[in-house]
Amino acid sequence: MANWVYWVSGFFLVFLILEAEAEDYNAGFNGGIDAEDQAELCNTDLSTFLPPPYSNISHFMCKPIWNTFVLRYSQSEDHVLNIILSAVYTTGWVGMGFSRDGMMVGSSAMVGWVTKKGQSRIKQYYLQGSRKSQVIAEKGELPLTGIPPSVALHGPRIYLAFQMKFENGLAQQPLIFAFGFSYPNHLHLSHHDDKTTIGFDFSAVFTGSATAAPSDLGQMKKNHGILGIMGWGLLLPVGAIVARYFRHKDPIWYYLHSIIQFVGFVLGLAGVVLGQQLYNKIGAHFHTHRGIGIFVLVLSILQILAFFLRPNNEAKVRRYWNWYHHWFGRLALFFGAVNIVLGIQIGGAGNDWKIGYGFLLGIVLLSVIVLEVLRYMRRQEEKSMPSIPTIPSDFQMNPVQ
Repeated sequence: MANWVYWVSGFFLVFLILEAEAEDYNAGFNGGIDAEDQAELCNTDLSTFLPPPYSNISHFMCKPIWNTFVLRYSQSEDHVLNIILSAVYTTGWVGMGFSRDGMMVGSSAMVGWVTKKGQSRIKQYYLQGSRKSQVIAEKGELPLTGIPPSVALHGPRIYLAFQMKFENGLAQQPLIFAFGFSYPNHLHLSHHDDKTTIGFDFSAVFTGSATAAPSDLGQMKKNHGILGIMGWGLLLPVGAIVARYFRHKDPIWYYLHSIIQFVGFVLGLAGVVLGQQLYNKIGAHFHTHRGIGIFVLVLSILQILAFFLRPNNEAKVRRYWNWYHHWFGRLALFFGAVNIVLGIQIGGAGNDWKIGYGFLLGIVLLSVIVLEVLRYMRRQEEKSMPSIPTIPSDFQMNPVQ
């Protein structure tokens, strides 16, 4: 019964995550862009609604980025970068951020919108922190030139255009794309309704290659989170529960415990490998999250080694092995849960992730409490049972006639 509950909770968590990916927040932000639509969008005549130099698209590269977002860009030999971002627009705001490590905090972004009165607005924002009050308007680190940024509505799409000049040519760069359906209030942005992070290679403009699609770091982060939750947050706790509360089902409990823990370790290890790839791609310097992850991985490896070094039940050192195995396992589970919460927080995951893992963690804790109470009651019942006296070996019995 307990295993069934955990498997259902795990499948429900995965369903929530996948549902969040497929959810259509608004009819205007729906799906990707096929090849025919891409050709049409990239061939749109911008000179009818954008001022120079943005209206001259002959030297612009054009690529679909995410959702309905399309990025046009050009980079000159003197490192002047022109950006034109377009997306389907109904209400609210659309933004594009430049980040050092792929995270929103510490990044600078250009955000544009059209007010209810039809007035176009585009401002630079500095994301000093994760709270709304720490998103500061008309501040930032983007090296904008004297060419004024521009915003325009054309058909169903909004166009944000701005120009920057760098000391060196821009190549690999973590970019953040986001949108919100609520209008800014006195330049204060509402919380984004969706966002993503990608690694983009602006150096393609120098080689003339426009076919290399950007790596979707957002999807890598989600896969990293799914593997971590399934491994450290679901399977490893289930394996520990089997070992503690189902020992009376010998030897089935042992095989279940070993198999579940091994699969959970493999999923957790895959999550660590994916996290290392993210670290290499965007240089995400989250020392606490990374340090705890490595610590949990080391504990898990020690548990695997302990499996092969397990002494016999009669060995004198078995009690010390049990102590080591139990407490190192509990430490790994505790810090694994802490790191999942920390990862959800620093990754800027949405409410679906928080609700999903909160539901899973609640089911695990509730199951542990119920099973611990039942275990305690069973032990008390065994203690209260009258003991059966043993018969001395020299006790004489009359033979049955």
